[in-house]
Amino acid sequence: MTELLLLADTHVPKRARDLPTQVWSAVEAADVVLHAGDWVDVPLLDALQSRAARLVACYGNNDGPALRERLPEVARVELDGLAFAVVHETGQSAGRERRCEAAYPDVDVLVFGHSHIPWDSTTPRGLRLLNPGSPTDRRRQPHCTYMTARTGEQGLTDVVLHRLPHRRPS
Repeated sequence: MTELLLLADTHVPKRARDLPTQVWSAVEAADVVLHAGDWVDVPLLDALQSRAARLVACYGNNDGPALRERLPEVARVELDGLAFAVVHETGQSAGRERRCEAAYPDVDVLVFGHSHIPWDSTTPRGLRLLNPGSPTDRRRQPHCTYMTARTGEQGLTDVVLHRLPHRRPS
């Protein structure tokens, strides 16, 4: 059994000074952290690399040259027999399943970000699409969020969207 933490759109330090304590606790509990881009600055990448048991990550549209030098546009990993891809953008929600099936024919789970809107769907072929939302910038969503999941003999299980408490203004 592999414990996963899914993050995207952290936007540190623009939207928050740091990740919430609950998210850091989830980092330490996870076997693998999957981050779907929009870090904004290198220090968070350094911190996650030092605190996560394993980090699989890509860059996003708000990530500059320093992050793009260290991260791919699409990160890929196999975990417990499942092929994962991590990418920032998948385009508008209309037609997402069809587009992603065509773009990622060899992937079982696609983790993405960009919209800050949590998403969990499965395509007709069985491709699981997951967007954990943002732990720091809820935009028009009711809560900041992140996801956890497990992989193992049963495939991908226990996918949970976690809502974070509202932050107090600084």
